[in-house]
Amino acid sequence: MKHLLGCAISMEKYKANIAMLLTQMFFAGMALFSKAAISEGMNPYVFVTYRQAFAVLALAPLAAFFERKTVVPLSYNILLKILLMSFLSTLSLNLYYFSIHYTTATFAAATTNIIPSITFVMAVILRVETLSIKQSHGMAKVLGSSVCVSGALVFALVKGPHLNFMNWSMGKTKGTHTSNFHYTLKEEWVKGSLVMLLANITWSLWLILQVPIIKQYSAKLRLATLYCLFSCIQSSVWAMAMERKISAWKLKWDINLFSVAYCGVIVTGITYWLQLWAVEKKGPVFTAMFTPLALIITAIVSAFLWKETLYIGSVCGGILLVGGLYLVLWGKNREAEREVNKDQILETKDGTTVECITLHSTSVI
Repeated sequence: MKHLLGCAISMEKYKANIAMLLTQMFFAGMALFSKAAISEGMNPYVFVTYRQAFAVLALAPLAAFFERKTVVPLSYNILLKILLMSFLSTLSLNLYYFSIHYTTATFAAATTNIIPSITFVMAVILRVETLSIKQSHGMAKVLGSSVCVSGALVFALVKGPHLNFMNWSMGKTKGTHTSNFHYTLKEEWVKGSLVMLLANITWSLWLILQVPIIKQYSAKLRLATLYCLFSCIQSSVWAMAMERKISAWKLKWDINLFSVAYCGVIVTGITYWLQLWAVEKKGPVFTAMFTPLALIITAIVSAFLWKETLYIGSVCGGILLVGGLYLVLWGKNREAEREVNKDQILETKDGTTVECITLHSTSVI
């Protein structure tokens, strides 16, 4: 009995860790299954449309049940803002799935690590966030952002020798055709990398601009459902303009159907809830610390199951990405601690209670 009780207490202690481990596994699955579906020939724009449709089906019942007692007015002004924000998320997703066709699942998982750095830089430019270079936390955020971006560039542009897993490597052919083939691959990789960077910049802008909307419309599940609904409509219009073949819209019982259902229901639905729960229990820094796990899981699965080639440059770039991310997170955590200490000093001096409200942006990508 004591042993069982001890196990239960231990499980309770590590609940948040297990939740975040599952979250990163789900994110890794998103990159892997998306790449598989698009490599099988599924149109990226059609993929986004179906993914958002499944997300609406997953989130709408949750919003109706859990927020049925939450009364939040939806004015025309807020509705217009939600519509514009949906356009940004639609643009980011379409760019992401377009670029994944020319890159790899590992690269897609790696570049999501630069989103905190890009968001920080854009927030400073837009004066949403202040920067204190003279303070250690300010220097850490600047240095971490620079290292993150450098890591992304190294990952995308530097190859070097490839790493052999179970004695496989890229197939080699002799002659002029081989050099032309590799030149074409290099061109496509650079194009895909640049588009992926643009997708991350767009998503970072979405994260920054949604902060005032959450203040005005606090029903988060309902808000996420509206985002996905408008995004689905916008994506369908764009997809129909770009893809006229009816056959491209047909879903069969294959990897395509599984991928869009997985990304819509699991990633947007379940992962959204897990992130919210973990943030409430442990805070945003704790949840962000697990982000590199998605890259590691994706790289291992891609290398062993799909024989995706890993290069020395990719490994070095990945290390820089993770190191830069942790520097940014350390700086943010240090800054938050200083703010709390300041508030405590103020409270002691004037005898009043200072209430700190921290607003966290939750990604539903």
